[in-house]
Amino acid sequence: MIRLGAGRLERVVAVGAHCDDIAIGAGGTLLTLCRARPGLRVDALVLSGGGGEREQEERAALAAFCPGADLRPTVLKLPDGRMPAHWEEAKSAVEELRARTEPDLILAPRTEDAHQDHRGLAQLMTTAFRDHLVLGYEIVKWDGDLGRPVAYQPLTPRIAEEKVHLLQEHYPSQRHRPWYDREAFLGLARIRGIECHARYAEAFAVTKLTLDLGE
Repeated sequence: MIRLGAGRLERVVAVGAHCDDIAIGAGGTLLTLCRARPGLRVDALVLSGGGGEREQEERAALAAFCPGADLRPTVLKLPDGRMPAHWEEAKSAVEELRARTEPDLILAPRTEDAHQDHRGLAQLMTTAFRDHLVLGYEIVKWDGDLGRPVAYQPLTPRIAEEKVHLLQEHYPSQRHRPWYDREAFLGLARIRGIECHARYAEAFAVTKLTLDLGE
């Protein structure tokens, strides 16, 4: 596999339309990043779930997925499944996030995601963060919209297992969902691992990438 390093990495932005999106799509990557870089600043923005049980779950989960990080989470109250109708509020939230950080890496939903909330947030990110590396994570779900990713973050077996454990521990409100289980999360990670010659991996879409091969 061709490997490209991140270079200087001091600030990360992670965004999700719903509580648990970030953890499902990029939880293993966050664990890997934060363990390797103590004090890494992580600005997290979640558009829905604020003000109740879901927000409490999300804040505890993000703290667990970002050990040792300078974590700055924001959880808003936009209605689940209605983001296109609340475009202005979502755009303002993204622009406010942009005003307070200059990230080296962004973790966000894929622009091809079948869920309208995920897709809408993904489309907003590049309007505010125009010159940044944006990795679009994937979320396993009923729609069956998994694509052909181009970027992979290998996960050690320990990290992959820890991700699944934390998902089960911190999101009890989601355990009733038929797809929310260990087999689904580890199964996808195993497939992505096969694709990049690793045991497990998380995979990402990249819409634009500038190379610096001169030196």
